[in-house]
Amino acid sequence: MKKKDKKNNLGQEAIYDARTLGVPRMLVLGLQHLFAMFGATVLVPILVTGYGLPLSIQTTLLMAGLGTLLFHICTKLKVPAFLGSSFAYLGGFEAVAQLKAGKYAAMTGDEKLAYALGGVVVAGALYLVLALLFKVVGAKKVMRFFPPIVTGPMIIMIGLNLAGSAIGNAQTCWWLALVAIAVIIVANIWGKGMIKIIPILLGVVVSYIVALIATACGAQLPDADGVLQPMVNFASVNKAAFVGLQKFVIAKFDLTSILVMAPIAIAAMMEHIGDISAISSTTGRNFIADPGLHRTLLGDGLATAFAALFGGPANTTYGENTGVLALSRVYDPRVIRLAALYAIILSFSPKFDALVNSIPAAIVGGVSFILYGMISAVGVRNIVENKVDLTKSRNLIIAAVMFVSGLGFSAVGGLTFMVGDAAITLTGLAIAALAGVILNAILPGNDYEFGSNPQGDKSADMGSY
Repeated sequence: MKKKDKKNNLGQEAIYDARTLGVPRMLVLGLQHLFAMFGATVLVPILVTGYGLPLSIQTTLLMAGLGTLLFHICTKLKVPAFLGSSFAYLGGFEAVAQLKAGKYAAMTGDEKLAYALGGVVVAGALYLVLALLFKVVGAKKVMRFFPPIVTGPMIIMIGLNLAGSAIGNAQTCWWLALVAIAVIIVANIWGKGMIKIIPILLGVVVSYIVALIATACGAQLPDADGVLQPMVNFASVNKAAFVGLQKFVIAKFDLTSILVMAPIAIAAMMEHIGDISAISSTTGRNFIADPGLHRTLLGDGLATAFAALFGGPANTTYGENTGVLALSRVYDPRVIRLAALYAIILSFSPKFDALVNSIPAAIVGGVSFILYGMISAVGVRNIVENKVDLTKSRNLIIAAVMFVSGLGFSAVGGLTFMVGDAAITLTGLAIAALAGVILNAILPGNDYEFGSNPQGDKSADMGSY
């Protein structure tokens, strides 16, 4: 009887040390991870810039790379996770952009961005608090304050509050937006292998190629002043240098922006836990136990705070890269660190930044049309897969108050009140989060137990498409 061939073959047997594959294959695997994270990571600064806050693509890529390396250090180089831009904070960025009370009334987009980033820094610090509580008190006791009946509606409202932005961009050219939507749907539903993992990137690339062909045929769109311009305008691309430094923005702190961003950490931390659960399931190694959720939260929180402190968006572990792990069956964190180095190198190109910014608003609208809806759908999935009993009055009351607070207060510009001479504004998302946590804590009948439903724990992952 022949002995079983123990040779590690890519795509057949799990590989935990990619060095056995040789350097060339390791380099290619790193590029595959870069390819997987790229579309979603650069989409965040594109969307935030669309809200009126000029978030840099170069800085975003730099902070994604550095944040990933920082995360790996914090987790003892054990967890094969890539940290890219978080979608969870998009609603917060838009809310800050819309602030018109107090000192925000006279601020430019650049000035508001600094304060929005300050709020993200504080949100990142909350990860560290949760990590300490996990270490000292234990996950089950802490998570009783953040059950799916609180986190689910929170995630749903993040997506719904952004719906108007998607329509606004898409209506600049509906047919082009529909191309982007169609490509994402086809890749997501019928795609195989890598195609299924990168639907957002494919939606952007394919529709951008269509836009380039239309531009070559003479297609034009009106700019902000109503003047007709080529559908894809390369003016800024031609002016940009191939190599240059990133645009750093030093975070500033104000109670209003902190109260906008910090509550979103509740949803983002659930996303993190979902991602770590998914990575553990994919690789067959329990990273929740070793190195432990306290270490993974520490790494994510430090990466988020560091990124925002110097001009980047919040970071989060990426479901797309978990998909690549499942596809390649190469679970070596060294490959992820290669992708992080590639992202850092790419961040030093202003011309690349300008090229990405040349993407027509209609494409952004088409992609966000799907993206924002999927964020809300993830919230619904979080409630369903955790088997939240909505026949219970306490659960219905919590969900009802959160939905009306989140959507109602957002419609009227939030709740503004004075503290001394300072005007403090609470956005709809902030009010909803506070209401949900408080009601869950005081109403009897909280029977949620973290860890009893692994499938439910993974269902808050906004990076899985």
